[in-house]
Amino acid sequence: MTEKQQNTGRFDDLGINKNLLEILKQKGFLTPTPIQHQVIPGALEGKDVVGIAQTGTGKTLAYGIPLIQRLITGKGQGLILVPTRELAQQVTDALKQIGGPLGLRSAVIIGGVSSRPQIKDLKNNPHIVIATPGRLDDLMEQRYFRLDNVKVLILDEADRMLDVGFLPQIRRILQKAPKEKQTMLFSATMPPSISSLASAFMRMPLRIEIAPQGTSAENVEHEVFIVSKSDKMRLLYSLLNTYKQDTILIFSRTKHGAKHITRDIRLANHTVTEIHSNRTQAQRKTALDGFSKGRFRIMVATDIAARGIDVKQISLVINFDLPDNSEDYVHRIGRTGRAGKFGKAISFVTPPEKADIRKIEKLIRKSLPILNLPIMSREPVNNYMPEQNNPAPTRQNFASRQRGGQGQGQNQNRRRNFRRDRQYGHNQARGER
Repeated sequence: MTEKQQNTGRFDDLGINKNLLEILKQKGFLTPTPIQHQVIPGALEGKDVVGIAQTGTGKTLAYGIPLIQRLITGKGQGLILVPTRELAQQVTDALKQIGGPLGLRSAVIIGGVSSRPQIKDLKNNPHIVIATPGRLDDLMEQRYFRLDNVKVLILDEADRMLDVGFLPQIRRILQKAPKEKQTMLFSATMPPSISSLASAFMRMPLRIEIAPQGTSAENVEHEVFIVSKSDKMRLLYSLLNTYKQDTILIFSRTKHGAKHITRDIRLANHTVTEIHSNRTQAQRKTALDGFSKGRFRIMVATDIAARGIDVKQISLVINFDLPDNSEDYVHRIGRTGRAGKFGKAISFVTPPEKADIRKIEKLIRKSLPILNLPIMSREPVNNYMPEQNNPAPTRQNFASRQRGGQGQGQNQNRRRNFRRDRQYGHNQARGER
């Protein structure tokens, strides 16, 4: 059964108990979002649910409210699986708002940090466990965690968990979970692998689709620039100076690309941070906290690390590289235009990638306007371009500097700068994940 109605009423009308309703009101939650309005009544009845909705639609409370009500009215434990550390923390913070006043304890089980504190938390028998599948599977193998007491199991952003290779761990977790449990699965898309999971491990789930797969936010303006690889950084500098007052999220296809882009933006005197899988958990937490609180105006991210970035003031998303999968375009631009605000998404497309734009247009069912390139200065700010004005010290350019670099040396510098521009673009394209 598929529900597509978009009307929403009040939380009071959804069957939520009075104590929980009072907390929702105190926290400012008065009107449910469409996904919450459709999911909560069935989930409160204990039905399995498959929810298809984009990031930023309120999925966490859609499953969090029924989970919390189940735990405060009966015994048991809730388990929430998520694809990234950042999303684990985001879910934890959201549920603490509602479950904390009721005395519910939670444990966050993620990779990239020491497992000792997590093992201690699990021994304290938390009501809710929020985990990435890899670390949870590892602790289950070591017998630090058992699923015997799990009454509600939730898979959040299931498509992304499968994209990053968690399918074997998810299957093992689902196989070891009690058969008599409630299962809820949320995903932005419904590929065959997700459908097979639902068929194998869920009992006649209620399917709720809030927007067709691939639907992009209506209040986001799209722009495309066709640009050579060697000119990408020059175009980026131009846009960063044009949108000086905006909070900007930049997507790189690779972690090494993200690192280089961040370095050059910082050298151009912009406040910038980065988030990708080469960063430690402490670094990622510091970056996300600084970006959300305005200490950094710009964040550079990869797709894998970007899940869990819930910063409502992002006004511009720049796709420095197009994503590998067209579906990720929808996830990326969903980071702007949130909470009723308008946003903009700008994509850099190299000539060989024009076919990828057509795939995205087919997915989101709208045309992406291609704009003429702006005038791109070789020097972004303060007459400084890191990759160009600070070439590596070779014997030739060292000797030129010793002579003062006048006359013919200036022409050599121009030619060298052009070659470095071109090489920089090649390096960006070659970066490893």
